[in-house]
Amino acid sequence: MGGDATVVVFLKHHGRIIKNHIRYPDTVFVKFKATDLPGITPDKFDTYFIGEEGEDHIHCVGLRPGKYYFYGVGIDSTGPYRVNGGMAIKISWSQRKNEIDTDLAVSE
Repeated sequence: MGGDATVVVFLKHHGRIIKNHIRYPDTVFVKFKATDLPGITPDKFDTYFIGEEGEDHIHCVGLRPGKYYFYGVGIDSTGPYRVNGGMAIKISWSQRKNEIDTDLAVSE
């Protein structure tokens, strides 16, 4: 934390972007200096970001250049299905002040 980069995460279930649900907002948990899933409980992560109701993305703000592991959870209201998934993300020095859009695949 403490940087100027923002990663905008779009959770995608079966290729379709899911929107934040009023009772179960999409959340992205972030582990610093990591490329692998550290576990699935919140205590294994360094911070988290919560999406806003009705939005189709989550803003992960204040990040510095480096490696991160993002783990997203949400609900696909077409089921409804609780979905989750993760991926490693690297923010390069040249991206340090940018907004970076990324899709994060999630499944049941």
